[in-house]
Amino acid sequence: MTAIKYSGETRSSEHLAVLGTAKSDFSKIGLSENELSFLDGEISKKEHFITINQYKRLVVIYILEKRDHPYLVLEAHRRAGNKVCGILNAAKAVSVTVIDLIGDHENSLAFTEGMALGNYQFLTHKTQEVEKLKHSLRTIYVQSKKVNRQQIERLQIIVDAVGKARNLVNEPVNYMNAAQLAKEFDKMGKEAGFKVEIFNKTKIESLKMGGLLAVNRGSIDPPTFTIMEWKPANAKNKKPYLLVGKGVVYDTGGVSLKPTANSMDSMKCDMAGAAAVGCTMYAIAKAKLPVYVIGLTPATDNRPGMNAYVPGDIITMHNGMTVEMLNADAEGRMILADALSYGQRYNPVLAIELSTLTGAAAAAIGKYGIVSMGTAEKKVHETLKRSGENVFERLAEFPFWDDYAELLKTDIADMKNIGGSVAGAITAGKFLQKFTSYPYLHLDIAGPAFIDGSYDYKPKGATGVGVRLLFDFLSKAE
Repeated sequence: MTAIKYSGETRSSEHLAVLGTAKSDFSKIGLSENELSFLDGEISKKEHFITINQYKRLVVIYILEKRDHPYLVLEAHRRAGNKVCGILNAAKAVSVTVIDLIGDHENSLAFTEGMALGNYQFLTHKTQEVEKLKHSLRTIYVQSKKVNRQQIERLQIIVDAVGKARNLVNEPVNYMNAAQLAKEFDKMGKEAGFKVEIFNKTKIESLKMGGLLAVNRGSIDPPTFTIMEWKPANAKNKKPYLLVGKGVVYDTGGVSLKPTANSMDSMKCDMAGAAAVGCTMYAIAKAKLPVYVIGLTPATDNRPGMNAYVPGDIITMHNGMTVEMLNADAEGRMILADALSYGQRYNPVLAIELSTLTGAAAAAIGKYGIVSMGTAEKKVHETLKRSGENVFERLAEFPFWDDYAELLKTDIADMKNIGGSVAGAITAGKFLQKFTSYPYLHLDIAGPAFIDGSYDYKPKGATGVGVRLLFDFLSKAE
């Protein structure tokens, strides 16, 4: 993980990343007359990235770009930080000092965040040329009159939590099975100070979680159900916020087998929702946010072996409802339904569920945002949307009309687990709604959770989407 530290002074040998405007006084950073003249010329040509090589150090200057909205300015700074990170790693820089000549803590923190998130690598299973592949940048110092140590510490927590989520999702199922995922959450609980309880298969059977057990029937590995709780003495809310994450550690599609090419290859990522929930719990506990939160993560793999459930099976869920299973590849909603109905015992003020649930959501908006829908009040959804803009994990709200529930009707059970050829992302959400009796928001992260190429400060593979969104939302919760 990249270390982020508060700095009160600049070391003369330190590489610099400088944030400024065309009118900033760059003489403060120790540039020569010739360098200042060169800088003025580049600024007059509307250049936004200017690199000055002083032989012993690089000075990389980013000139603020104008945007229509403040949140777009912050995102421009994150992307700039990522770009500067690439320049520094190419130069084999070990550390850098970020100097704020703009005098704005949000821009400085966003720039640093983009640099730190962009510096992430997953090299766990590399055995050759590891040192050659490893990024050189280790430490980012931040020098700004508008930034304090507490803000730096919180940013470090957020970046670390995103890195942990990326690591969990990038791990293959031959290491990260359901049991191991639960163990990882238990480790985080011990490190950050939140409570963790893990249900084994016997306990899951006693709770009659038929959806989770049905999906697990094709696997030789047992399922787990993890309950995480952060309840500080100074919590603002008496009723908890409930976070629920899909933990399908690998999805073959079951007997409704996926084609391998461009479909099954990346299905270790199908537990990205669970990773987001567990790592959000880590972040809010580590930051000691005064908010009462419970996280639930049902976990299993979905395979076609053993006594796998098959289309036509009738499954009795945790809440007693019956489901006609017509597609074994619509397994995420089966395990989430049990978790959501279990969550009713907490009487939550709001439930937010995250899942890589449908290809329909990914097809609709791609990697550029999160599909959202639900029954929570409009003002709550709007608040979450603003958090999405703040961290640039934007929400695209889909309609949640009752008409879509008609597509889930079946003659031989209470409902079926697929809705047909249209509105697949919405019918999945309507299915899950049937298992809630509280304000509920469904976030389908299938598009941005795992990407096939780096995109700004998001690396190829797992992005850790959802952690920053939930942390921002919960940090403002009342």
